[in-house]
Amino acid sequence: MAHILPEALPQTMPGEVLRTFRAFKALPDTFYIWHHLAPWQPNAPDFLLITQQGHALLIKVSSAASVQAAPAAQLRLLASENPPLGQSENQVLSTFVRLLNFASIGNLETLVIFPNIPQQQVLASRLERLPGEPQWAGRELLQSDSIQSWESYLPSTPLDMVSLEILRQQFTPEIVIPPAMTVRTAEPHRLKAGLTDYLLEYNQEAALKADLDIEAEGQALSTDFRLNIINGVAGSGKTLILLYRLRLLCHYYPQKRFLVLTHNRPLCRDLETRFARLEGYLPDNIEWRTFNGWCYHHWPSDQRWIEPLSINKRRQVIDMIWKKHLSGTNISASMFCSEIDWIKDQLPMDLTDYLSVDRRGRGFGLNPEQRRRIWTAIEAYELTLQQKHALDWGDIPRFMWDFLQNRSLSLPLYDFILIDEAQFFAPIWIALIQKALNPQNAHLFVVADPTQGFLGRGSSWKSLGLNARGRSHQLRRSYRTTREIMQFATLLYRSRLSDELDDDILAPDFFNMPSGVLPIIIPLDSSQDEIARVANEVAELVKRGEHRKNILLLHADGNGAKALVQAVNRRLGKDAAMDAKDTYPGNYVRITTLNAGAGLESPIVFLVGLRDLFEGEQSLRLADDERESIRRDNTRKIYMAATRAGQRLVITYVGDLPKELKLAVSSS
Repeated sequence: MAHILPEALPQTMPGEVLRTFRAFKALPDTFYIWHHLAPWQPNAPDFLLITQQGHALLIKVSSAASVQAAPAAQLRLLASENPPLGQSENQVLSTFVRLLNFASIGNLETLVIFPNIPQQQVLASRLERLPGEPQWAGRELLQSDSIQSWESYLPSTPLDMVSLEILRQQFTPEIVIPPAMTVRTAEPHRLKAGLTDYLLEYNQEAALKADLDIEAEGQALSTDFRLNIINGVAGSGKTLILLYRLRLLCHYYPQKRFLVLTHNRPLCRDLETRFARLEGYLPDNIEWRTFNGWCYHHWPSDQRWIEPLSINKRRQVIDMIWKKHLSGTNISASMFCSEIDWIKDQLPMDLTDYLSVDRRGRGFGLNPEQRRRIWTAIEAYELTLQQKHALDWGDIPRFMWDFLQNRSLSLPLYDFILIDEAQFFAPIWIALIQKALNPQNAHLFVVADPTQGFLGRGSSWKSLGLNARGRSHQLRRSYRTTREIMQFATLLYRSRLSDELDDDILAPDFFNMPSGVLPIIIPLDSSQDEIARVANEVAELVKRGEHRKNILLLHADGNGAKALVQAVNRRLGKDAAMDAKDTYPGNYVRITTLNAGAGLESPIVFLVGLRDLFEGEQSLRLADDERESIRRDNTRKIYMAATRAGQRLVITYVGDLPKELKLAVSSS
């Protein structure tokens, strides 16, 4: 069967186009066929056919009826107000070919097909075919038993790779990636040919164009909704796919309402900025939010918004409750804190539910008696928050849920909701999002890297209430980073989490990845030296001509990130560095925490302050299960941070290097 993108066409397409599309499916898998989708390019061929060898054919489908096909001899005698058969189709193809500006245009053929008219009548209707004009074919070409074949309309010689890419960029502009939208390394042979833009790869394009026909039939949310999930390794283009799908859908459905959600502010700002760069403006019908920002924006006006506790104040309350209720048990304060967060991430439950709930993937087990004691401690924690007129971030979605249940809140309804970095979204978040989907023809599009988030050790999409079977695409090839950087991140991940064999964890495909420089580790004596050294390295890069916007610094600690901003600004001047959480992307060095770095990317990345992560795992106060849970979380953070780098990765470390870091660098 031929490879066709998209795999299905909207049923609102002309019948002749649909019949041609169905005929293509009978072709062998040596044929690759694209249907023209870009609505901002209306006068274009309907299909592009390319063989495995590179023979290319542009096809325009005519809706002309048989009665419009007059014999050529009759056309010479009779003047008609109607244009001759095939004139408009010929013009579309000829204009399109001229725009390509090929040096060797003879290697490209064009064809007008008339699905409503027999071949003999089509040929009899043509006065003559001038050099360079399209070929014509009748309806027999679409019949499986026809003696005609598509091969007979192909050019005698194939196009080279550069010409094919030029052709694709013109025919499928919806997948063209400007260089400013990617951190891919420049390929000399492409630059020599004058190609600066890139194209989404075939698998990325297939994910982008899957299930675009949302209005084929009404679907009630009570039974189902349209769902597409993209599971991809770091750098596989998940965010680009989301943005390009959003662009297509906005053009096809300009009256629909869209919501784009992320889990952190830097990524949300980055998405919004990249879409504006891609489209030229920001449509009013797209809402860009972090999940908590979305909750805040739609908080009921008659309900008071209480700013959640800071990390330090929350830790003080948790420690106080732990000392009173759990200090004599094997449950540590950090385990108690983790259990609070986990419970608040689930749909609301009572004690009976908690005693029976499946806690797989939590990293530490709890017997029934321990669960009862934790539940009592959590009740005391909640009472303390109420008495202080305070709440924590985990309470925000729970309040929203309660508002919906008691009808004090009516969420806006969206036709399309797109989620980036969905591996960090909690079950109650997804449940709330589903309630904001339009009951008819709703569409949820989700992209995630399961290696980075919740999809390990027994957790799954199903645990979030999403049925991924038959609705997901897997992208295993990274296009952002180099083989050396990806090998380092993967080796570190596997050496520290060798027991993680969950099917949802994606192994990257290293084949054909570009090579680059090895990641380097700079050992230092103190945290002050670390900040100063990184600032000096950044200043030297800028001095050698590197753009500030191409440098991203990720620190394991929030205070460390602030210190980095100050140090870089002392070296390079005011606003040379800014916190990516607070400012839209621009020509400055981006600095933020590891937690806020998910989804960002940059040619050059520094990882700073990792010692605190490794030393925290060695605390003698940790139980084995708790130590393993922290180790798993830290490993995922480092993997995520390392794979933000497109070309160079620099790691600084204070003190003796952990053996896993040494091994990963030496083996990459």
